[in-house]
Amino acid sequence: MPELLPRRRLDQPREPRGFRFSVDPETFGQLSERLARFLGTGKFLFWQTLLVITWIVLNLFALSLQWDPYPFILLNLAFSTQAAYAAPLILLAQNRQDDRDRVSLEEDRARAAQTKADTEYLARELAAVRLALGEVATRDFIRGELEKLVKEQNNVRKVRP
Repeated sequence: MPELLPRRRLDQPREPRGFRFSVDPETFGQLSERLARFLGTGKFLFWQTLLVITWIVLNLFALSLQWDPYPFILLNLAFSTQAAYAAPLILLAQNRQDDRDRVSLEEDRARAAQTKADTEYLARELAAVRLALGEVATRDFIRGELEKLVKEQNNVRKVRP
């Protein structure tokens, strides 16, 4: 039986056709975290404020450069676009932080459970040692018993002469 062409084989997946655009979610997540971290800095606020002031001054007073007259529709559009992209990126960064916090919390719970189990084990062992020590003859007990034996020996020698 002749071998089928690779494109006609049913036991193998087809090769993708055309241009395929793929984005690594981890890389995109890291980029969004960096951007979200930058959007919350004073440096970003300073440069954005400076850009807005420059935009308004140029559009109000430089008559030859008025690309966005007084209601500043283009400036509003730029801010809306920025907000439309910044909000999801910030939410993505927060979701990634929540995932990291969840993993950390699970590790902390596991560590706490193991610590509790170890503590309970050590408490049982300590109780067993205390019980065992209760049955061990102490130095004072042995000294007292030896003194009793010496007294008995002395009494026995006095009676037998």
